[in-house]
Amino acid sequence: MAQFFPRTANSIARFSLLGLVGAIACIAGGSYLIVESPYETRQGVPREQPIPFSHEHHAGDLGIDCRYCHTTVEDSSFANIPATKICMNCHSQMWAVAPVLEPLRESLRTGRSIAWTRVHDLPDFVYFNHSIHVHNGIGCSTCHGRVDKMPITWQAEPLRMQWCLDCHRNPARYVRPRDQVFNMAYQPPRNQDVVGAELVKEYHIQSLTSCSTCHR
Repeated sequence: MAQFFPRTANSIARFSLLGLVGAIACIAGGSYLIVESPYETRQGVPREQPIPFSHEHHAGDLGIDCRYCHTTVEDSSFANIPATKICMNCHSQMWAVAPVLEPLRESLRTGRSIAWTRVHDLPDFVYFNHSIHVHNGIGCSTCHGRVDKMPITWQAEPLRMQWCLDCHRNPARYVRPRDQVFNMAYQPPRNQDVVGAELVKEYHIQSLTSCSTCHR
């Protein structure tokens, strides 16, 4: 019987299958890296705002406490975006006619809120409670980074589920004294594991890793 395929056909078929499997693996691996990369999470990307608000100037240079603007952070799941009147407490006197602050004055005149761009915007299926974390000794800078050094605010951490679970599985690595939660310059001690373990006991912190903790 005549041979339809040359002797090299088997080798070509094997190499073709290996190449196909390799290409699929490369595509899958590349897609995973892209999804987990700052390009996808927008980590480290400054966000444009209607007014170029500088945390570096307000929280850093002027030393304004986070709670002056984000008034609900200790009592609510949501750290509120400051109302126009809070801004105008100062800016009715300082930079009162600066063109860059016209959107702020217009908001006060019309009663329409400024359309600020959310920087830390979790998906709707994720539940996060600011007050619980604050009362359990998780500092602002742990999640938000050194905003007191950001002229324009960006997302400092990836906010991926794995990143959250790293803390939930071992909270002793991240917890700090409650009176240091709003201290942007706080540095954990060298014996953080020991200090953190003591605070975990004192604050009755649980290592919550079940799905229903965040997905409700």
